Amino acid sequence: MSKHVVVGSGPIGSATARLLADQGESVRMVTRSGSGPDHPLIERVAADASDARRLTELTQGAEVLYNCANPRYTEWEKRWFPMNDAMIAATRAAGAIYVITGNLYGYGPRPDGHMTEDSPLAAVGRKGRVRIKMWRDALAGSVRTVEVRGSDYLGAGAVGIFSSVLLPAIAKGRTAWAPADVDLPHSFTYTGDMARTMVALARDERAHGKAWHAPTAPAVTIRALADRYCDLAGLPRLTIRKMPRFVTRTAGLVVPMARELAEMDYQFYAPFQLDSSLTERTFGLTATDLEVGLRETVADAQAIATRRM
Repeated sequence: MSKHVVVGSGPIGSATARLLADQGESVRMVTRSGSGPDHPLIERVAADASDARRLTELTQGAEVLYNCANPRYTEWEKRWFPMNDAMIAATRAAGAIYVITGNLYGYGPRPDGHMTEDSPLAAVGRKGRVRIKMWRDALAGSVRTVEVRGSDYLGAGAVGIFSSVLLPAIAKGRTAWAPADVDLPHSFTYTGDMARTMVALARDERAHGKAWHAPTAPAVTIRALADRYCDLAGLPRLTIRKMPRFVTRTAGLVVPMARELAEMDYQFYAPFQLDSSLTERTFGLTATDLEVGLRETVADAQAIATRRM
């Protein structure tokens, strides 16, 4: 019987499953398609994570359930609550620990852009309210739970402004138009640090019942991060232009995805800095240097380009 159930095979779910398997732990990965890393200790199961009965069956005997799922951005209000409820129910039935991959949406815009675990959950946007309710439902669900919150991800397979806006422009050698002020400090969390922190905190009773920030390197500007990537990849430095904020908001009137992005654009037009010092002091964890995540991203991009040739 698998001791760990990981729901979702994105960059965080896959990194968490691989980390556990490399430690000799048995893992059951649950996704709609049955996808996930190829490893003798990882069992991949195709199932709907919002089906509480099926997920409860799959979680029997497990010690930890990791919520690493990520519904489509345009379907959060529809998809997240049934999935979260099912995971809480499955964890409760197994007497397991529920570990949630969190983010910073629940804080909403901060006057100084600085966020600690003590920052109030003051978001008024739809997606921020979704994340707040998910966490409060877990706390009220009669389960041992912990949430690990990270900022924009960096690493192989990570999805965000870097992968969706900058990398395509770098690959084509053209100017990038970024929906952001690229000269303001912004925190990037390495996907490996998210996985490492989730596994460590699941095992530490001091973490339970609380939300923690994943160890994250000091904030950098998006422009500086792009320069470092290009230098590592041996490519010319990218020219980046700031897209006027109204462009995405105007597009959001008719394009659903643009509307979702516009709701969260405050993260990119003001300083956005995650403070992980409490986690680091409490558990003795440290952030990986950003260059590791950048090198991983470079290697991943080069591998993808080679496969397309």
